[in-house]
Amino acid sequence: MQPNPPSLLGESPAFHAVLAHVSRVAPLERPLLVIGERGTGKELIAARLHYLSRRWDRPFVKVNCAALAESLLDSELFGHEAGAFTGAIRRQIGRVEQADGGTLFLDEIATASAAVQEKLLRAVEYGEIERVGGRTQTVDVRVIGATNADLPALAETGRFRADLLDRLAFDVVTLPPLRARREDIPILAEHFALGMVRELERALFPGFAPRALEQLLDHGWPGNVRELRNAVERSVAASDPEGLVEEILLDPFASAWRPAAPTASAPSPVAEEAPPVAAGDFQEQVRRFESGLLETALERNRFNQRQTAEALGLGYHQLRGLLKKHGLIGRPE
Repeated sequence: MQPNPPSLLGESPAFHAVLAHVSRVAPLERPLLVIGERGTGKELIAARLHYLSRRWDRPFVKVNCAALAESLLDSELFGHEAGAFTGAIRRQIGRVEQADGGTLFLDEIATASAAVQEKLLRAVEYGEIERVGGRTQTVDVRVIGATNADLPALAETGRFRADLLDRLAFDVVTLPPLRARREDIPILAEHFALGMVRELERALFPGFAPRALEQLLDHGWPGNVRELRNAVERSVAASDPEGLVEEILLDPFASAWRPAAPTASAPSPVAEEAPPVAAGDFQEQVRRFESGLLETALERNRFNQRQTAEALGLGYHQLRGLLKKHGLIGRPE
């Protein structure tokens, strides 16, 4: 019996367009690329491509190319014979061989070295591999590569093999960032919240307060679905079990102590003598300095408050509070 492909949640047009694309190319016996920002679910899409293909009952083997040094990645992918190098006391079957008849998913493929890329090209083009210290063997593997890098730009500068890119890019599945599928944010947030409630063995999930929903929709989510999941689970765990989630804890470092960064211009760790401050004038100088920073940031970002908040490393609601404090809230966005 064929297993179900990994479940993916969403109702936005951009999300459904990706699913339709995946369904169309999954049955094709060709290599593919999955492109998307960090946290967009590239591995889930690769698994879906595998389980919707004719290879669904064969191995689905995953390798993170960025997690291994060049020599280790070579041995991990292609294996080695006993005695091929110091420490090789027994034969190792590589991941490409392990995926024979199935699918090999290469995450962060842009980080693979030129030597590894050359061997991958032979595996994709001719179905041939060589274990380190061994002879040429034939394999039948469908390769799916994933990255958030601009591979055509890397190929133009010689940092990625253009011929390998040509072979891998039979088709390219591009995943939209979460900010391009805002309709899916509440759906995903509730899904992650329910999972956390079950993990905490709570009786029910009361839901999100309006302010929390506003935070979910206003945030830019640079880490996409992975960041959303972390934020929602963190917020549910910190909330009253019987009440609504009142606030989304977007920044886990917000209340954490951080060491002061040394300034490049400081001649020594000895602090310079501060200029004298008149009695009662300290708070006024702080107020003026803070107000000036806010005004400058607003002007640089053309008074767009969300962009200003991101530029200052603040949450949107934090920025709004500071603007009200300094009487700057009436500026146009």
